[in-house]
Amino acid sequence: MLRIELRSWEEARALAAPIRFAVFVAEQGVPPGIELDEMDPLSLHVLAFEDERAIGTARLLPDGHIGRMAVLEAWRGRGIGGRMLARLIDEARLRHHREVVLSAQVHAARFYRAHGFVEEGADYLEAGIAHRRMTRRL
Repeated sequence: MLRIELRSWEEARALAAPIRFAVFVAEQGVPPGIELDEMDPLSLHVLAFEDERAIGTARLLPDGHIGRMAVLEAWRGRGIGGRMLARLIDEARLRHHREVVLSAQVHAARFYRAHGFVEEGADYLEAGIAHRRMTRRL
């Protein structure tokens, strides 16, 4: 059974860090030294669980940016990313943000467009991967 939980970094780190490492470092080749950063302790983290296994994670930064969204490969295509994103958007509304912003990998832009995000500006490289800035008004 799928469940989505919000947690602080202190509560989420042990479960979120291995998911992010598997997706960003092992699959995509992002340098491990930039995967964890100073914004993690300041952010609200969402975790997706199937039964008791953590299978996805994302974060909402204090300024309304959404980042570090990852779902383990075996669970992709099941709507888990959309449910995590919806939970973070709901939380951003509760915090009175007027918009949410994210840096989407170009290959994932279609997913975010389907969830109401609009692309802004030209593509740029982040950790060697093409990204687009995307926003959604709340």
